[in-house]
Amino acid sequence: MKAIIGRWIVFIIGLSAVTVIALFAIKDSLATGDTRTVSNYKPWEEATLEKAALLPIQEGGRVKPLGTYAGFTMLGLHGARKMEIVGEGGKKVVIEPLAWMLDCLFRPELANDLPTFRVDNAEVLDAVGIKSKGRRDRYSYNDLKPGLEKLKQMGSAYEEISKRDPKLLKPVEQQTLTMAYTVRNYEFLTSYMDFARNGLLPGSATAEGKLLPVSEVMQAAPKIRAELQNAANGQQVSSEVQTISVLIEQAANSARYGLNLFPPSNADDDKWLSAGDRIFHVFTGMTREPEQAVKDIKALEDVVQSLKTGEGAFRDKFSALEDGVVARAEARNEYKSVPLEASYFKKNWFLYALAWFLIAVIFSAVMFFAGQSKAGKFSYRATIVCMIFGFVYLVIPIVKRSIIMDRPPVGNLYDTIIFIDMALVGFALLVEWMTRKRFVLGITPIVAAFLIVLARRFEVGEGKDHLDPLVAVLRSNYWLTTHVITITLGYASGLITALLSIVYILLRSLGLDAGDASLRRSVTRAVYGCVCLTLTLSLIGTVLGGIWANDSWGRFWGWDPKENGALMIVLWSLAILHARLGGFIKEWGLHICGIFTAIVVAFSWWHVNFLNVGLHNYGFAADKKMWVVIFYGVMLGFMLWGAIACLVEKLGTGGGLSKKSEEPAAIGGKGVEA
Repeated sequence: MKAIIGRWIVFIIGLSAVTVIALFAIKDSLATGDTRTVSNYKPWEEATLEKAALLPIQEGGRVKPLGTYAGFTMLGLHGARKMEIVGEGGKKVVIEPLAWMLDCLFRPELANDLPTFRVDNAEVLDAVGIKSKGRRDRYSYNDLKPGLEKLKQMGSAYEEISKRDPKLLKPVEQQTLTMAYTVRNYEFLTSYMDFARNGLLPGSATAEGKLLPVSEVMQAAPKIRAELQNAANGQQVSSEVQTISVLIEQAANSARYGLNLFPPSNADDDKWLSAGDRIFHVFTGMTREPEQAVKDIKALEDVVQSLKTGEGAFRDKFSALEDGVVARAEARNEYKSVPLEASYFKKNWFLYALAWFLIAVIFSAVMFFAGQSKAGKFSYRATIVCMIFGFVYLVIPIVKRSIIMDRPPVGNLYDTIIFIDMALVGFALLVEWMTRKRFVLGITPIVAAFLIVLARRFEVGEGKDHLDPLVAVLRSNYWLTTHVITITLGYASGLITALLSIVYILLRSLGLDAGDASLRRSVTRAVYGCVCLTLTLSLIGTVLGGIWANDSWGRFWGWDPKENGALMIVLWSLAILHARLGGFIKEWGLHICGIFTAIVVAFSWWHVNFLNVGLHNYGFAADKKMWVVIFYGVMLGFMLWGAIACLVEKLGTGGGLSKKSEEPAAIGGKGVEA
């Protein structure tokens, strides 16, 4: 009876965990309120999107597809990589990042009606005089327009305060500043092609009622520049030239930020140029290639104007622009990873991995209740297969990311989450292959799914491209391969140690092991081995990190919080092993201490980033700290559970734990005396 009750307790705990994971998986993609209607919105054709996806641009210190830039820009503003509206003819339209980016650049009048801006705190809108729909909702640029002037004024004031000390800003003030930044970035995008849409309209052109292309005026730049230089010597400048110089400056400034589209001709120049840079450099005489600059601006003007003819003509002109940029990028050897990156983001690898792990959870639940029956054996094999597929769907994108980044797979915190997830699943499959006891299969897919959701939430919260190059001091593939990967594998080993210890406590305290001493020994040996592995990896990783620090910063050890955290893992692992060898802790004590390993790992991995000190500090916001504290609470809860169960068992009220059980072993073992 106790084993039956125990099964249901574990099932409820597992179901609750999966429910929480599922809720968090969809929470950030949902918006409150009704679906926005943009009655004149017509979706882009698929052929146009496929062509635009491979346009290379430079952003964040590297060359990437336009689709990648669109995805993270939309994520930062909208909080998701898609939005749903009701478009032309009342049809529901799902707008993905690339389509949204094309709207911003080429159809800003439509983009301004899209619910682009996610507002998590309605107080920000109330402060600038905008009527809010609820505490959290999404708004269009036109929705925000009545309060934009005040928002920018408040943003400028808060920016000055933040420069002095960011801690002086209240949470709502910081959110207001962030909102001002997001609106500014959006305006950079929607105004980027203004010069190509509107051209220049000096007095002579206005009288004739025609549009004067910027590229046409750029061809006369030497004459205009000469006349402006003569003005410095006191000569009269025509009103037309004065007007053109002002309009050119406005055109260059509107297209100077957002997209660096054009590779420079000089191989020694690393920075690509925006359309505004092209215009500005021609009129100031700073460019080495004025003819190419004029061609580039003319190509953009042709693309924008062709949209009036139809999307087919637009696609042809866009292809001509893209072919020219690609050819120059290939000549600089900067295009090779662009197609791979476009394919990487086209398929949501981690979402597929999440699906496989959630299916594995279902099969493991059936295995848990079915035992050694045919259904149980089938579910056991199905769980293994699903976990292997989930593992593969983690390995493939991690390898692709490494190829795209041209560095080892771990370089920032986002990288560590997905890499630890992969390593944890790999360790779990290895433990199952060595023991064949099934005990690791119930909890691992749940934790693997949780880590994928954590990575997703971290990506949404950061809203930035984690494939971008690392800071200069970290750009060492040798040390990233040796120190960083080793220390990260140590984190994964520490976490699997805690998971196995939790499994032991649940099995023994709830009678799920049916008194199977061999099963208990298998779990204990696995935990002991994982502690040894954690010690080995963490010790080697810490020493390698010290050598790297000495090479980079001139000291082996500086008592940096991250360094201290790694040392804590080493010392705690040593403490467990010595206590076990010395007889100070038995099986119960080993597993209770094993759970505490997860707390030490979490402190070293995440918590040190909230201390705002040290060379390894990532400067997390305070809201993320709450989740670390919750994790500590859950682990301490399991430790307390184990301590109470141990005490109850020693007092002889363990409900038959020391007697031969008549219940079949819950996960395949036979009932024997403890």
